Amino acid sequence: MHHLIEIWFQWVQDWGYGGVILLMAMESSIFPVPSEVVIPPAAFLAAQGKMSLWGVILAGTFGSWLGSSITYAVSRYAGRPFILKFGKYFFISPEKLERAEHFMTRYEAGGIFFARLLPVVRHLISIPAGIVRMPFGKFSLMTVIGSAIWCSVLTWFGKGVADRNPKLMENPEEMIHAMKHESLGIIAGVAIIGVLYFLMLKLTAPKTAAQ
Repeated sequence: MHHLIEIWFQWVQDWGYGGVILLMAMESSIFPVPSEVVIPPAAFLAAQGKMSLWGVILAGTFGSWLGSSITYAVSRYAGRPFILKFGKYFFISPEKLERAEHFMTRYEAGGIFFARLLPVVRHLISIPAGIVRMPFGKFSLMTVIGSAIWCSVLTWFGKGVADRNPKLMENPEEMIHAMKHESLGIIAGVAIIGVLYFLMLKLTAPKTAAQ
């Protein structure tokens, strides 16, 4: 993983926005590329004047939508049996797929939005959305909004880390350690928002009549 992280960092450094788009497209599909090692390093470069913060956010959002759309299309036209057969090669177990399908069925459009902010579910949610043939326009809208918020948070976070530790870009391992340590507040905030949202859905759900 350390070697992969160094390669991904190099892509961002060498290819700029193109590297961000490619890596975020991978992150939003079935490839295990953490967005936390894509957007913050790009924000480091933006802090150095080599990219712009808005450019990083737009590239990250577009890449997320692109990867999600490709996964949605494959799932929609290939179907669940195809995903179950080949998903194991990309660490997608039947149990993970079942959880994602349950999440999608229960929360629908709101689930797509919040999935963009949640680890693990984020790169899986496009699969059940395609399988159940969710309208592509609604899927795209929720994906873009959720991805834009997440990319904005990571960009702001990455710039803050860069301002405090300007030499971290030279050492990927130290950067990851610093980000893990300083991102606890972001993770906690997202978790609280998610819990409150799902609690609201549960409390406002219509009660079924007794059988």
